[in-house]
Amino acid sequence: MQELDSLLELLLMLVTEPRTGVLLSLLVIASFSDYATYKIPNWLTFGGTLFGLIYNSVVPFSTTPHHAFLWAAGGLLIGLGTMLPSYALKIMGAGDVKLMAMIGAFLGVSDILYVILFSFIIGGIAAIGFAIANQALTRMLTNIRNISQIFILTAISGFKPEVTLEKEQSIGKLPYGICISIGATFYLITRQLGYL
Repeated sequence: MQELDSLLELLLMLVTEPRTGVLLSLLVIASFSDYATYKIPNWLTFGGTLFGLIYNSVVPFSTTPHHAFLWAAGGLLIGLGTMLPSYALKIMGAGDVKLMAMIGAFLGVSDILYVILFSFIIGGIAAIGFAIANQALTRMLTNIRNISQIFILTAISGFKPEVTLEKEQSIGKLPYGICISIGATFYLITRQLGYL
């Protein structure tokens, strides 16, 4: 019964608290766009980021009322910084990176870490399912090994080696923006239900 009350509170919050409603709306649009075109438009990510930063400055988080802008900007930077290495290695697109940064601007420092974790878990499950469906699981595991080696080499040496994935090595495109959106939505629901 308490879970039903929490879900009703979440639905009410979508109406009374624009931060969550706007974020979920933008995530739905980003998911449809990524599914249809493998792109997330800049107007969505930049506009959403601007809205998140301004809204959080005007209506601060209850946990950090005096530092709300910095809390939102910190979330943006964590979201951006966490995803940039994957973009640099051409594992994901720029739209995915900007989408995570936008979510960080909406949710702030502590919440974006959960969204990143949930998005990676959902993305991993989706990638495995995608690889199995395309009969490319072995190729995917080889790519993961190679990318891991590049990450380690980059961390140790401080420079990125010139390595590119050949087209025949790829297992195909996965609209990762959908995984990010599902991860963020799942986090918001579990937080509202009191599981986090």
